[in-house]
Amino acid sequence: MELLSPEILLLLTLVAFIAGFVDAIAGGGGLLTVPALLAAGLPPAQALATNKLQGSFGSLAAALHFVRAGYVTWREMRLAIVCTFVGAAAGALAVQVLERDVLGRVVPVLLIFATLYFVFSPRVSDVHGARRIGDGVFALLIGTCVGFYDGFFGPGTGSFFVLAFIALLGLSARVATARTKILNFTSNFAALLLFVLGGKVLWTVGLPMAAGQFIGGRLGAGVVIGAGARVVKPMLVAVSLLLTLKVALESGGRLW
Repeated sequence: MELLSPEILLLLTLVAFIAGFVDAIAGGGGLLTVPALLAAGLPPAQALATNKLQGSFGSLAAALHFVRAGYVTWREMRLAIVCTFVGAAAGALAVQVLERDVLGRVVPVLLIFATLYFVFSPRVSDVHGARRIGDGVFALLIGTCVGFYDGFFGPGTGSFFVLAFIALLGLSARVATARTKILNFTSNFAALLLFVLGGKVLWTVGLPMAAGQFIGGRLGAGVVIGAGARVVKPMLVAVSLLLTLKVALESGGRLW
């Protein structure tokens, strides 16, 4: 495709900045960046690949800030990282040979459930709750399955990770979001590698957007640390509702 004008690149970078900020708090940054890339004229495959590139920088920036602030360590997440990476890579490979129509029908129901949980559960707070499973089981079950889902389909991945961390490990909203960003980066990076190998990434667009995402992700992580559940909870509800509407309207979620 033809090179985009500097004005369009600047606008896409601004969209990426906003998306990175929102994504660091509640996920769902793709609600902004994928439509923007498509509107700029990128073919769907290149839009998805370029979105993974710029999104990886946003999730990395947020993850690094949470690690430096002491809310999570790479070491305690290593098994979940491995499982998520394997799951996401498998999902990205499977999507090339399998139909996604079934997930397109099921995901809105799951997102509605997540939204109701975020609204009504007292566990979505700034204090830790009761742990229901161990870290190893969580990594194998949630890391692998949600990672596969992200590589295969995508929308709502952050919401599902946060929901699992709160409901199954009893983590506070801040810590759940911190751990989610590490696994978000993992699944984004796994899918990105496959897109790079397939030659689908448009680097001249993705790298400027990556800069915007990185700054937005860093600022969004700071808001989570400063405000906690007071900001995270309503943002999770809003993003989950928007994702539900998006997936329900677009059959199969092909533009994710």
